[in-house]
Amino acid sequence: MFEAGSIVILILVLLVVIVVVRAVRIVGQGYNWTVERLGKYTKTLAPGLHILIPFIDSIGSKMNMMEQLLEVPSQEVITKDNAMVTVDGVAFYQVLDAAQATYEVNNLHNAVLNLTMTNVRTVMGSMDLDQLLSQRDEINARLLSVVDHATQPWGIKVTRIEIKDIAPPRDLVDAMARQMKAEREKRAQILEAEGSRQSAILKAEGEKQAAVLQAEGKKEAAFREAEARERSAQAEAAATSMVSEAIAKGDVQAINYFVANNYVGALEKLASAPNQKVLMLPVEASGIIGSLAGITEIAREAFNDGGSGNGAAKPKRSGRVPNTNA
Repeated sequence: MFEAGSIVILILVLLVVIVVVRAVRIVGQGYNWTVERLGKYTKTLAPGLHILIPFIDSIGSKMNMMEQLLEVPSQEVITKDNAMVTVDGVAFYQVLDAAQATYEVNNLHNAVLNLTMTNVRTVMGSMDLDQLLSQRDEINARLLSVVDHATQPWGIKVTRIEIKDIAPPRDLVDAMARQMKAEREKRAQILEAEGSRQSAILKAEGEKQAAVLQAEGKKEAAFREAEARERSAQAEAAATSMVSEAIAKGDVQAINYFVANNYVGALEKLASAPNQKVLMLPVEASGIIGSLAGITEIAREAFNDGGSGNGAAKPKRSGRVPNTNA
């Protein structure tokens, strides 16, 4: 009788322990548990201590609510310009609703992975190779927008998708290197041509300025020369007028001055001619001396007249034209 009672008590204690274990649930931080009553979802357990109805309530799934990393394996993608590239990447997502993540999709991790890989091929296949290599931010943004919108019914939030590596074929890489080298050589030639063009323009501008300044100098010199000729002509006219007035007054020395001046000028022109080496003329010294004497007489009379002021003029000497034929 004692042994039967002990067995009953032991069974009851074991049942109590089983009931407590089945009824009490402790959810860890960063997790949410779904509760099913008789196979139907009833509620979600947040982190902490919870009491369930034993044998009626059961745990459906234990969902990780922290942000999770998803490795996107390498895959080959054909671009818009028919270039074959190999790409891989990573994705980050976080479960926001444990019930939706449990009951709206089967195998959430695999579903997100396949959806991401499919959209990688779709997005990158619609772009040229140059765009793939230079616009990664745009690719990441488009992938994130498409995948996040597609996974909203699953109760998750895709926070980031990053393309890690884009590997074109080796021959394509070599072709791109040659193209880049050709582009750089082209830019160098363009810059060199621009430099030559600017140099030619500056040289032409300098020559233009020099020609303008030279023309201005010639113009100024011509103006000065014309002014000098004008003054010389005025002086000659004044001298001729004075000689004419002296002749009109009967002064023979003025005639001697005029003849001697022209005579000396003619000799100067003959002597300065470039095609003349020897000058032989029948020049009579007495005639030249007589003419010079006339010039001296005119100068003496001019000085005497100037010194006398308003006084009585001295009587003129009766000049005689020297005999140049003697």
